[in-house]
Amino acid sequence: DVPPDAVDARGGRWRPGPGEALFLSLAHRLGSLPLVAEDLGETGEDVAEVRDELGLAGMCVPQFAFDGDHHNPFLPRNHVANRVAYTGTHDNDTTLGWYSHLDADSAARVDLYLGATASGMPEALIRAALGSVARLAIVPVQDLLALSSEARLNTPGTTSGNWTWTLSPGSLSASLARRYAGLNAVYGRA
Repeated sequence: DVPPDAVDARGGRWRPGPGEALFLSLAHRLGSLPLVAEDLGETGEDVAEVRDELGLAGMCVPQFAFDGDHHNPFLPRNHVANRVAYTGTHDNDTTLGWYSHLDADSAARVDLYLGATASGMPEALIRAALGSVARLAIVPVQDLLALSSEARLNTPGTTSGNWTWTLSPGSLSASLARRYAGLNAVYGRA
């Protein structure tokens, strides 16, 4: 709840929304809800409980997976079917940018897990997302084009330089489309 005359949201406060009742009403009227619950960050167990009770898909971002915890839910081997695997979101660096900023230990874990090195990025992470058991896989165009941090969309907590990247005309090609159509077919996502 942010006052309408506020300059920013710092004076706002969280208020409970209609929660499960809203979704149950929508499902009753519309049938199955093809929604994805934004369950990243510090959402609490209540979000996960409602997500699961309603059968909504959650989010898996493999960029969050390589902290050394073998039970990390973002590791592709720990994904579950009712999730959407993203190589990154609008709030993450591109996969190439993310990889280039990893410390040596994290990069070594990524390389070992994905069987790749810097020259194999971002395709190695794209393949991990496509190969996940998650019901959907989403790959931002910046990763399809193997762009680095200059193509990042948003850096949370900052006020400048965000939402300025644009796709250059001619960046997408028939050969790129064929390449990723082929990978989607290989991973049963075509």
